[in-house]
Amino acid sequence: MSTDLSVVTHPGPFGPDAAIRLRLTPVDEVGVEARAARLATRSIKTTSKRAALELAIACMDLTTLEGTDTPGRVASLCRKAVRPDPTTPHLPSVAAVCVYPEMVEHAVAHTRGTGVKVASVAGAFPAGLSAPAVRVADIADAVARGADEIDIVLNRSAFLAGDYGRAFDEIAAARDACGSAHLKVILETGELGSYDAIHRASMLAMAAGAHFIKTSTGKIGVNATLPTAVCMAEAIRDYADQTGQPVGLKVAGGIRTAKQAWQYLVVIAETLGPDWLTPDRFRIGASSLLNDVLMQIHKLDTGRYDGPDYVSVD
Repeated sequence: MSTDLSVVTHPGPFGPDAAIRLRLTPVDEVGVEARAARLATRSIKTTSKRAALELAIACMDLTTLEGTDTPGRVASLCRKAVRPDPTTPHLPSVAAVCVYPEMVEHAVAHTRGTGVKVASVAGAFPAGLSAPAVRVADIADAVARGADEIDIVLNRSAFLAGDYGRAFDEIAAARDACGSAHLKVILETGELGSYDAIHRASMLAMAAGAHFIKTSTGKIGVNATLPTAVCMAEAIRDYADQTGQPVGLKVAGGIRTAKQAWQYLVVIAETLGPDWLTPDRFRIGASSLLNDVLMQIHKLDTGRYDGPDYVSVD
């Protein structure tokens, strides 16, 4: 049994006046959690482990979203983003640095010409409950400062009240405000209450024009989980099957170890396939993850574990 979500995609890939009807199939909660648990047991052998670790770096959004952020802290983060380990120069740069709008110009100055993108949270992050005009202005300001990507939050208040039209329209307005910048829509899955709601929110955000859907802000107690990633990846697969349009997935919040990172890589590979194993379609939002990945790579190279003082603390 399925239900229909009728939406008008604007300014999505079908044009401002193209109506599409998305089929929403109820999520098998037990099945999602069992599949996630099974995928979590997959091991990556030594010969493939380094490739997985380097891919995790290449797909990372290195993030600082603290009230204590300063231009100097952002500059240090950008240097690490561009060259994660100066002693191992062939490692890839991360995909992006993610900062508050006030710090965008500093991030742009220290990543220019490197290929590292600058992402900014905007739109009254993390609650998203300011007036719509204020949120749109916040997004436009971050883009004007030089942001390549914008991370906004779904209006959970509207969504949970069943006002899907309002939630949809606000994402579409955010997409308009982004101009050429890519839009990531954070669902804050820990507040949605069920896998069915996560699936519905995923489909709504994609239809409204999101380039990526993202699990979490990292600002609440429940952030990214493997079952949630499976649920969202399956929604992305359903959306691509129905529309022909690929959308990316970003997992964020509480991902601190290399083992966790490659578990998410396995979820993506098994659910969406190798075309999604690229920074254009998969991101990991993290602050401390990079250090653990670097220590794991050094272990592969030297045969010994380093202490935490091997890597810089940002």
